[in-house]
Amino acid sequence: MKPLSVLAISASALALTACASLAPYGAQVGPSGQGYSEQRIEMDRYRVSYRGVGEPGPVADYALLRAAELTTQQGYDWFEVTQRYIDGRPDSAGGVRPSVSIGGGSSRYGGRYGSYRSSGVGVGVGLNFSGPSPTSTVLEVRLGRGQAPDRAEAYDAREVQRALRR
Repeated sequence: MKPLSVLAISASALALTACASLAPYGAQVGPSGQGYSEQRIEMDRYRVSYRGVGEPGPVADYALLRAAELTTQQGYDWFEVTQRYIDGRPDSAGGVRPSVSIGGGSSRYGGRYGSYRSSGVGVGVGLNFSGPSPTSTVLEVRLGRGQAPDRAEAYDAREVQRALRR
């Protein structure tokens, strides 16, 4: 393969992976779209979901941000995450992943007109052009008023909004 062809294929693959990225923060549009959605479970309990593409970290941050916004919109001061579901692999961002393989073997042939023996070692180099994959975070939260409890999963809603708004 000519070097120019390899360059063209690489550029095309990178362009395609760049097309699928985490959309700007906002409400989910359509059942398979990116964004947040929420469902009231009880007066002070909600299920907050955020669907995105790419690494799980930013998607989880957006879910926390939506939980914080919902908390203040409902007149509460803090929220506590009672359950958390994250669907996405650490390498969900995609990209170019090089791979190397090494193999070896030998064979022996014996036939009517003689025999021979051969052996060899092979090395293969490949590139995997994978785009970002879907990621989602679902939080079940309980809302509260006053001072947030001193627990790891309890968050001050206004502090979360200040920290995660970019």
